[in-house]
Amino acid sequence: MFIPLHDSTPLKVIRFQLVTVTIIALNVVMYLTTGAFNTDAVLSVIAVGWGLVPGELTGMLPPVLGYNPIPEPFTLITYEFLHGSWWHLISNMLFLWVFADNVEDAYGHASFAMLYIVCGVVAGLAHVALQPGSGLPLVGASGAVSGILGAYVILFPKARVWILLFLRIPIRIGALWVLGGWFGLQLFSYWMDYGKPDANIAWGAHIGGFLAGMAITYAIRRRLWMRLAA
Repeated sequence: MFIPLHDSTPLKVIRFQLVTVTIIALNVVMYLTTGAFNTDAVLSVIAVGWGLVPGELTGMLPPVLGYNPIPEPFTLITYEFLHGSWWHLISNMLFLWVFADNVEDAYGHASFAMLYIVCGVVAGLAHVALQPGSGLPLVGASGAVSGILGAYVILFPKARVWILLFLRIPIRIGALWVLGGWFGLQLFSYWMDYGKPDANIAWGAHIGGFLAGMAITYAIRRRLWMRLAA
């Protein structure tokens, strides 16, 4: 529906979004080493082994393909750094690049890194709760990135954001409208795909991650605003 291009909120505390750039670099390196040049068969094995398989985490399924290189709870983190295609990677990293720097500014480097991982874990658990017996692996940073979007909308609801609407119309709009619309689209898409066994986008993970980022940030918002105002 749209892609973000740039926001109007300058950094106030940190000089550079070190953790954001590191996360983007890690995701790019992981895709280059796991997804960019491998066959579909190899990609499937990597996704099953290192992605999050709900049925394996709940114990409702044995290891898919008989391949289980790490304990399944650890895949709640590893799945966040795997992607299925260039577009999957680029779209996630673009949202992260536009919105994460200001959230990192408010949280500080270490706390931001923790927020990112926690939102990704909650997103994964939300997906598992909605599809506990699924044997399809979940991969991608979108759950964690959704958490950063949730944090941004709490901290900077009045920020102005340039977006490319319908991938072709550049407009400048308030962050509350952009991210509120994005979240509404996730809810609508989840409703439309509900019960479809062939649905290949984890809308529930997006919703869970976004709500986690909002909730955590809302709970400590005054402390974060004070840090930005200092």
